[in-house]
Amino acid sequence: MSDMVLTSPPRPTLPVQDGRLFPVRRVYCIGRNYAEHTREMGHDPDRDPPFYFQKNPENLDPSGEFPYPSLSQDVHHEVELLVALRSGGRDIPADKAMDHVWGYAVALDMTRRDLQGQMKATGRPWEIGKAFERSAPVGRLMPAEGLNMSQGAITLTLNGSPRQSGDLSQMIWSIPEQIAYLSRTYDIAAGDVILTGTPAGVGPVTVGDVMEARIDGLPDLSVRVV
Repeated sequence: MSDMVLTSPPRPTLPVQDGRLFPVRRVYCIGRNYAEHTREMGHDPDRDPPFYFQKNPENLDPSGEFPYPSLSQDVHHEVELLVALRSGGRDIPADKAMDHVWGYAVALDMTRRDLQGQMKATGRPWEIGKAFERSAPVGRLMPAEGLNMSQGAITLTLNGSPRQSGDLSQMIWSIPEQIAYLSRTYDIAAGDVILTGTPAGVGPVTVGDVMEARIDGLPDLSVRVV
């Protein structure tokens, strides 16, 4: 007889290119990690220590559809590189951080910008604008072996028109630096994923739009707003 008072919910997973599944533990997101995006959001891109917010593992959605969320009239696309960890720890040095990376995927950090703005204005947490249901569409994961994600084009088109365009080399904080800083404040572990920031060009979507997100070397991500 089980001691559990409820049936344990299934653990969220992400699809891997070869058909396997990657189990997700936590989702960390770095804020303002590309200088031009930082400027377009009205901030100075000085190299201050990075800051993070979280989405929920259940927010990750590989379905290829993004249901337009309730309560918002201004939902924005943000294309990002997702980094999936094979292991973790505390106080990981930057020169050892890449040993903990399992693979990568293209992802979207969909944002209820109006609600996020309201929270910023009152000094409250961002979750209502960031961690809503199915707020992180994600493509298929690729194992890290043979991939160099320190550079490469990262783009998003909306209904075929270019919207976001940058290069992974433009990150203010590199992938190993992000992992190192994150491990100073959290016990990171296998199954954690990091959304590494978005380049300039974020903007609104409406029902019927199709977003095509691409990062060199990874499977493309196509998402329809429904």
